Amino acid sequence: PGVTRYVIYADILKTETEKFVEEELSNISMPEMKGKDGRFQYTITDVKITELNLTHAELKFIPNVGLLFDVQNSSISLTFNRRILYWFFYDTGNINASAEGVNINTALKVVRDEDGRLKISNITCDAKINKMKAKFSGTLGRVYDFLARVLTTGMRFVLNQQICPALNHAALVDVNSMLDTIPVRTEVDEFIGIDYALIDDPVVTSQSLDMHFRGMFFDLAHQNITQVNSAVDPVIREYDRMVYLALSEFFFDSGMFSYYTAGIFQTEIVNEKMPKDLEMLLRTTYFGAIMMLNPALVDSPLSLQLAVNSPPKTTIKTSGATVVMTAIVKVMVLPPGQDPVQLSSMTMEAKFNAKVSMRGKRLSVHADLRRFKIFSNQSALESLALIPLQAPLKTMLQMSVVPLINNWTKRGVRIPLADGMDFIEEVVEYHNGFIVIGANLHFSKGLRDMVAGSMETAAQNNTL
Repeated sequence: PGVTRYVIYADILKTETEKFVEEELSNISMPEMKGKDGRFQYTITDVKITELNLTHAELKFIPNVGLLFDVQNSSISLTFNRRILYWFFYDTGNINASAEGVNINTALKVVRDEDGRLKISNITCDAKINKMKAKFSGTLGRVYDFLARVLTTGMRFVLNQQICPALNHAALVDVNSMLDTIPVRTEVDEFIGIDYALIDDPVVTSQSLDMHFRGMFFDLAHQNITQVNSAVDPVIREYDRMVYLALSEFFFDSGMFSYYTAGIFQTEIVNEKMPKDLEMLLRTTYFGAIMMLNPALVDSPLSLQLAVNSPPKTTIKTSGATVVMTAIVKVMVLPPGQDPVQLSSMTMEAKFNAKVSMRGKRLSVHADLRRFKIFSNQSALESLALIPLQAPLKTMLQMSVVPLINNWTKRGVRIPLADGMDFIEEVVEYHNGFIVIGANLHFSKGLRDMVAGSMETAAQNNTL
């Protein structure tokens, strides 16, 4: 099953899609038009669309296909320059025209490409303009009003031919370039990366677009290590937010596993890192062991070596998320100029509360120590002797190890969201086996600007 799941509802895209279509149609470039009808000759240049009024526009999902954008009974206002010759009369001027009864029906098919990226693979488009009106200005404007029919017929034909090619290019080239900004397999930091490849084609229902991403972290130095996913498949039943992101336990476990294999979860507490009261307690506890080994070591520095000995495990319940971690703690004496000498080896078991948060398009986790215990790896008697060390070691863990963990997790990881989009008004809900983050989408810039930016980036990277 996919460990990362997106559900997007159509309503969130409607306003931005309308703006995008308006801007795309406003940028239609129409060629110079020339014509002749009896004694009447004309040339039309500098056609500019001045206003689009998408009065009745609807965006909805087509089950098993993709998106449908339907415009009915809308209008387009435009201007163009004319040069007219009628018998021996010659006139130039500006024409204000309007296209009424504009109907556009565009369907986009969304798929998973070979790289696991969301793509628009096909577009079908049908556009029709029912009628067109023109108003002349200039010296002979009234004289030529009766010729408006000739001009508007030609203009309506040309405009009909321009709408669908413009939308085809916008979807298959421009929007796909924007989708290329969604990370698929990318580095998180210098140690690990994440794979957000879609594991199958998006599932389109009448209400939503449902996408299953792999959502698996990996060690950059060992990218082919197999990780077994036994987590439950996230289920999304909420509808009051624009978009929902669901993350299973495996999403977090794979991150911990990758940091573990990268060797991040180990540290040494020595010298100024060692709290004075802890050092004194260690010297008292192991004074006998040091004297038996070598009395000359009694004044040598002590250190604690901590190394997580298995990948941490995440558990998510309705009450929250916890992470269980075990580590080997070695008490070492460091004689100057000699190899370290081990005084003791103990196992530390720690349980952390994990608070998941989302800001913008970055997801982060903050850990707090909840439970802690240690026991000797050598004898039950020594485990009893370690009881006085429980409290100071727990304090040391909170001061040294927990910040080490949070140092990596607080940076956050980018979620699969295109440049120019961010989550706002996020709500994190915990379920048995997975987390659901509901949010609304904020477009930091218009969809058209986002597309233009992604096209520019793609050009710079020579990917087009």
